[in-house]
Amino acid sequence: MSFIKRIVVTGGAGFLGSHLCERLVEAGHDVICVDNFFTSQKSNVAHLLSRPNFELLRHDIIHPLWLECDQIYNLACPAAPGHYQFNPVKTMKTSVMGAINMLGMAKRCRATFLQASTSEVYGDPEVHPQPETYRGNVNPLGPRACYDEGKRAAESLVMDYQRMHRMRVKIVRIFNTYGPRMHPFDGRVVSNFIRQALAGEDITLFGDGSQTRSFCFRDDLIDGLICMMETEQDSAGQALIGPINLGNPHEFTIRQLAELVIELTGSKSQLVWEPLPEDDPKQRRPDITLARRELGWEPKIALREGLARTIAWFRTINLGDYRPPTPNY
Repeated sequence: MSFIKRIVVTGGAGFLGSHLCERLVEAGHDVICVDNFFTSQKSNVAHLLSRPNFELLRHDIIHPLWLECDQIYNLACPAAPGHYQFNPVKTMKTSVMGAINMLGMAKRCRATFLQASTSEVYGDPEVHPQPETYRGNVNPLGPRACYDEGKRAAESLVMDYQRMHRMRVKIVRIFNTYGPRMHPFDGRVVSNFIRQALAGEDITLFGDGSQTRSFCFRDDLIDGLICMMETEQDSAGQALIGPINLGNPHEFTIRQLAELVIELTGSKSQLVWEPLPEDDPKQRRPDITLARRELGWEPKIALREGLARTIAWFRTINLGDYRPPTPNY
């Protein structure tokens, strides 16, 4: 019988957090989902509320929190451009103050702490694909900086807590992830394209559509998060801290993605072009050599299959049930 852990998941009612909570509950662990519902949906975890090993706590991690736990997955932060640019100060506070508060709790409880970082720490990369050793090309003054620099600062905090207090910490850098329970109005390219295609609207491409992304299905990403948390040592016998890239190494242009969404939805939508937003990365693809070696992890679900499953879910939802972020939060 495996050891039952007390696990806190911040941002646990969000897109990825809700699926992580689901997996941990099914594994028999005691799970506390912490979320302020700034961008997430209570419906994402409604099916877990009756489970005796699941608890939902409405709380904003920019304020201190006192819980007893063995592990913390720190996923709390608006993660899509449409959300993190909605209130950039709030985004930065969540990344920095939230990390300080959750690291403090991990220190007190002697809990293992996993920081969900992002491929955005690489900015508009000049190295391709992006290995963990690349330090990035981030504009600290641009409209994306609230997220990019917030996550970079959070990584620095994690490492400083580890060096000062010898804590068990882990950092993963998540690349573009998609799947059921994405917020349909989050501004991500996958949700935008699917929503527009199903409505028969024109599909909006920014720039000439030649910029690239690598899309990882949510099930593969959750596998990687859990594997990282549970792996104690690297191949050299040292504590496995990371950072480690988690993403799909197969690269597609944004135009290819749009054309595939049109094909899979059977839509009559046409492609239209808008100017490229400021600081929008031209290319993005993870080097997952480290994840393969240290975690034995790599994605299994191809884009076509993952999109088909995501589109099927989009067909079942009522868009009116999804609200925008809380104004003036």
